[in-house]
Amino acid sequence: MELQALLDDSLSRSAGHLWDGARFRRIGMLTTSRLRCRPSSLVEVDLRAEPDECMGSASASRDSGRTGPSTGRSRYVRKILSLVLTVLSVVMSAATVAHADDGPVTRVTLTSANSFHSRVEERLLSRTVTLAAGESRHVRGRLQATSSVQQIVSMNNTLKCVNPAGAVVGTTSTSSRNHEGSDTTYYAKPGHLPIYADLLFTAPSAGTYTCGMYGYTASTSLDGYYLTAVATDTWLEVSDTSQVGARWWQNPACSSTGTSSTCTYVGAGTSTAWVFYDDGTPVHKWNAAANATSAQALATLELTTCYTGTASCKSAIDAYEQPRGTNAVVDVRFEFIQLDRTAHTCRTTSTATSRKTIRDDAHHYVANFALTGVPIDPTCGTRTFIMRIFVKHVSGNPIKIDGVQSTTSLTNGIAMNIF
Repeated sequence: MELQALLDDSLSRSAGHLWDGARFRRIGMLTTSRLRCRPSSLVEVDLRAEPDECMGSASASRDSGRTGPSTGRSRYVRKILSLVLTVLSVVMSAATVAHADDGPVTRVTLTSANSFHSRVEERLLSRTVTLAAGESRHVRGRLQATSSVQQIVSMNNTLKCVNPAGAVVGTTSTSSRNHEGSDTTYYAKPGHLPIYADLLFTAPSAGTYTCGMYGYTASTSLDGYYLTAVATDTWLEVSDTSQVGARWWQNPACSSTGTSSTCTYVGAGTSTAWVFYDDGTPVHKWNAAANATSAQALATLELTTCYTGTASCKSAIDAYEQPRGTNAVVDVRFEFIQLDRTAHTCRTTSTATSRKTIRDDAHHYVANFALTGVPIDPTCGTRTFIMRIFVKHVSGNPIKIDGVQSTTSLTNGIAMNIF
């Protein structure tokens, strides 16, 4: 068993990691446990981070320097303990002991590499579920891909659910970033680009639905190339039970060209924005269930750089754009706020403010946030929450905050009850 494989999805850059036991997954018909290091607040995909850095939360005892029989016995005891722990780690590989969301989650892992070609959407993984009307499931996918070329091409990780006739039901969620080529060395694993996406699917009527993860790539200048989804490191998760009372957020429409009147920009006359709060999104007030013991809040923020000559941003901000390669620097923070009886802030749970550099070559940047174990404070007098993401332009090229394109959401959030 390789710890690298067990911890490959823990790409947190936050402080205060908490060990949260084993998280299970199913690969085909085989169920295995997955040791998971989960942070108490921010889970943010940072491609420069080492996947197993959360191992630093473990500690080891050392000899006190004593000599003689007691030291020998101590060493003997430690050897026995080490052997026991090794055996336990093997036994845990067949256990199903951990929960995610409200209840367990099934993971389907890509068992062999799967290539997808330019402008052809490829379903890489899927799971079929039978749901009652109004039942909700959290869907999460990690697509890690390599490229057959050194040139820059687009890469999308898309989550959507379809009915038995193959028609898409509800919202589609996409996370996008340019793959900068097979020779890219600043990714955690050179040439390997991972992208995460989340979706809350709610069945409009009782029936069977297939939720899948799809890979897509395109280039305006290349033909004949392909991206390859990496086995083991590419997976799809679907919660096994209904996420009762969960809610989905998404910001307003913003076209791929950035010309929609509801697009939000920072660094082009306005330096800050609050996503889901002052960007035209209706301020949704979510009520935690009366018997929920805590809450969980997730968010995905998609940002696009606006450099000179890009077709992704409106012409009205041309004066603020700088040459490609200038890049952009932003500060971001995710907040989940419990309100008091007057609808003002009572208690705020948030990530730390994090500074991110967005490369013009990457063009798009996906920030994934998670606040787990959010307390529901009875002294607030309500169980009502709002969600928002703070974005501040620090330097470089302007930034477009991506929104809904047709029925596809690029920036979104989820609140869930934990019972």
